[in-house]
Amino acid sequence: MTAFEFDGEKYKKVSGHQKKWGNHLIEELNLKGSEIILDLGCGDGVLTARLAGMVPEGRVTGIDASQGMIRTARQNKKENLEFLCMDISQMEFHENYDVIFSNAALHWILDHKNLLRRSWKALKPGGMLLWNFAGDGNCKNFFEAVRAKIKEEKYKKYFQDFQWPWYMPVVSEYRKLAESCDFTEIEVSEENRDTYFENAEALIGWMDQPSLVPFMERLPAREGKEFRQEMIEKMLRETVQPDGRYLEAFRRIHLKARKKADDPASEK
Repeated sequence: MTAFEFDGEKYKKVSGHQKKWGNHLIEELNLKGSEIILDLGCGDGVLTARLAGMVPEGRVTGIDASQGMIRTARQNKKENLEFLCMDISQMEFHENYDVIFSNAALHWILDHKNLLRRSWKALKPGGMLLWNFAGDGNCKNFFEAVRAKIKEEKYKKYFQDFQWPWYMPVVSEYRKLAESCDFTEIEVSEENRDTYFENAEALIGWMDQPSLVPFMERLPAREGKEFRQEMIEKMLRETVQPDGRYLEAFRRIHLKARKKADDPASEK
């Protein structure tokens, strides 16, 4: 996984739709109040802190590869809450968790077989995964615009060895992947979360944190400023609606799965 550096404070201000999805996801958890929970890609920690409040006799750990996100997340203070700056794809836990939760983050991980295997090891027998992340068809307008932009003559030299930073599968592909990693009670579905941004400022805020980050990191200051402005102008033209709002496609993979209650710990 390539660890991009995000601005946690800016993300916290512009991630309202991600928080809305995450709160819906949390409502699916039937918690008793004593669970040990791991939040993968915890970002600014707002949802992680909510989880901690729901398990007063348990504990919640949020992990994220971005130092900027973790600095912001650590502003959430609870006795049963901790945050670790860590590459998710390298995590090493052994039957520590009852629940592994993740919202709007895991499409930044390219190797999901590795991720699922490490998550299997981290779960206690009978433990549950509950994940929601981007799937095929996500951010259609933005991706079309940015793919074209990085091929333009003045920018292409900066992206010659560029690796596309997201993994966004179809449901059938992801179901097979989860099955291959020994999970049971697997439920995989696609969700349409197409989102209206109320004004240009909201759309631009989402573009800046996090969508443009992998591209801006490749560019010198002057070229980066031009790249950002051209992308903003393109997106404002392409996504504006008759009512003045801006529409982008958001398609999600929803995963719920368990580790068998009688599974012994072993290397997968």
